[in-house]
Amino acid sequence: MAVTGLVWVGFVILHVAGNLQAFLGRDKLNAYSALLHGPAAELLWLVRVVLIVALVLHVLMAWQLTRAARAARREGYRTRAPQVSTIASRTMGWGGFLLLAFIVLHILHFTTRDVDPGGWAHTADAAGRYDIYGNIVASFRIWWVTAIYLFAMVLLGLHLWHGVWSSPRSLGIARPSPNPLRRRVAPILAVALWLGFSIVPIAVAAGVIR
Repeated sequence: MAVTGLVWVGFVILHVAGNLQAFLGRDKLNAYSALLHGPAAELLWLVRVVLIVALVLHVLMAWQLTRAARAARREGYRTRAPQVSTIASRTMGWGGFLLLAFIVLHILHFTTRDVDPGGWAHTADAAGRYDIYGNIVASFRIWWVTAIYLFAMVLLGLHLWHGVWSSPRSLGIARPSPNPLRRRVAPILAVALWLGFSIVPIAVAAGVIR
């Protein structure tokens, strides 16, 4: 669970760096997209295979751990009031399921382009490249598309918060602490990635990116 989760953490860091190029304009973002699907296509497919394997294993481990936890205590608790848990840890289950559905939607939207709410998925720019910049602008001008993405990014931020905090402990890397719930890197990274992903649809909706 920890290893596969960290694989995806590395990916989302690279992914948000690519997304932020939308602020540099159409030519920059479209050139970046063309690079990934041109000279770097073989490397991109290798990354996709690694991510798919990591995702399948991550979901499988989540299912197995959930079953093991339920089997360890077949009788439910009388009260479920949280004591030292956080909202991030308490949303890992259903939040992860919704994130999985969002990943499928996101791939259909911007990768395979089978989902095309903005009507721009098959448009080329002046250089004949796939106009992903135009697709982003056309899509996030639609309020419900922006709402779906922003909601998913809240779930992603929470998932990253708990995942980044718990992974080093699961792997035995983190040192024992008298206050194990004290988080330093985890919330900073989660908020930074949440903001990095959310700022693009917000900027489009606000007319900053157009």
